[in-house]
Parts: sequence; structure tokens; C-alpha cells
Amino acid sequence: MENPDTALHIAQTVKTICDDLEIDYIFKASYRKANRSRLDSFTGIGDEEALKYIRQIGKELNVPTITDIHESHEAAMAAEFVDHLQIPAFLCRQTDLLLAAGRTGKGVNVKKGQFVSPEAMKFAVEKVQSTGNQNVWLCERGFSFGYHDLIVDATAITRLKKHGVPVVMDCTHSVQKPNTTHGVTGGDPEMIETIALSAISTGADGFFIETHPNPAEAQSDPHTMLQLDKLRGIMEKAMRVREALNNQ
Repeated sequence: MENPDTALHIAQTVKTICDDLEIDYIFKASYRKANRSRLDSFTGIGDEEALKYIRQIGKELNVPTITDIHESHEAAMAAEFVDHLQIPAFLCRQTDLLLAAGRTGKGVNVKKGQFVSPEAMKFAVEKVQSTGNQNVWLCERGFSFGYHDLIVDATAITRLKKHGVPVVMDCTHSVQKPNTTHGVTGGDPEMIETIALSAISTGADGFFIETHPNPAEAQSDPHTMLQLDKLRGIMEKAMRVREALNNQ
């Protein structure tokens, strides 16, 4: 949430695309970016202010909302403003965080750690479900390859779906080039469409896509953001692939 005007513009544009293509849309924004590389990186406009804007956009557009949490004490607070909670990939093994998210009764999207196998993600699912909350899904975002690259395994979606929960493909973070020496995560946004089409063809139930009208000016992940005017074309192709598979 860098500012409410940009966030609302993005949400309105994406909702129009999703409505046209009959896709369920969940508006996602981070109320605070806690895992930045550098100390001087932008982290947010204030927790409560950002959460209020996220809630306001959800109500104005009549769409569900989701945001990240990073510590267990944030779960109940964030749950007052959004419909779903997201567990960052680096924190997918944090038991207290997963339990706190589950106890809110909200939907919980657990991003798979870059260091975790698809099979091992069953333990994250079990932690959330142990609270009585069955509304959990998993998000694939690639595997660490050395220090500066991620690899997307084409078998990951199929393997994650064996846990019996919906699986989402993070099409933008999976093109990251992390741990750069200048402290700003790099990436290859030209590969976003490739990742999306591969994921939908292997059974992904949804996409996580960070998009911005001008990625170069984005306060977070400028090198992996999808330019907003490129989203419709990718989604149209993905839906055609899905329709073809469903008609087999």
C-alpha cells in the first residue's frame, strides 16, 4: 500500500478484467513490508492507515481482500480489516504464526518457502487446520537455486495439490533474482506470462500477480511487477488454456 489512489486504480482495473473473464478476484496489498533487503527501503504508510485503505477498497469494489502478516500478534489485528491472511514464504514454518492465522477463522494463504519441498508443505497445512480452520490454500513461488536465482519446477503444482487444498501460482515473485549486492531484488518480468501459462496448464487454481501502472516507480518489487496494461492479455490466454483443458 504505497498510496490509496494507486491502489484503487489497480484494483478497479484488475476487477474489470476479472469480471469480463468471469474470474474471482481477491485484492491484495501489504499494509507493511517487513522483509525488505535494505534498512532504508520503503516499508509502508502506517499500519492502521494502510489497513483502513485496504478495507475501504474492498468495500467500494465489493471484493474480498488479503494482506501479509509477519508475526503472530499481527493476525488478530489484521483480521479485523481483511477477509484473508497471507503467510510469507520465508515464514511458512513459523508454527505460532500459522496457528494465530488459523485461529482468526479467516482464509489463510501460505506461500511455499523457497527452501521447502512441495511434500513438506503438508505440515504447514496441518498447523492451520489444527485450529479448526479448513480454509487454507498454498502458493507456489519457486525454489532457490544458488544465491541469486529461483527455479520454477513444472511438477510443483501437481505435487502441492496432493495436500487436498487449493494451489495458487505466484507468477511475479517466482521471477525474482534475490539477494543482489545493491540491496534491491532483481527479476525478469518477461517470464511472468510463461510462468502463468505453465501453471494453469498443470492445474493451478489461481494466480498471485503483483501489478502496477508504472513498475519502475513502484515502492516495492519494481523489477518483478507486471505492468498493468499487460495483465488482460495474459489472463485471456490463461483462460483459453483452462477452457481447453476443461473441455477435454
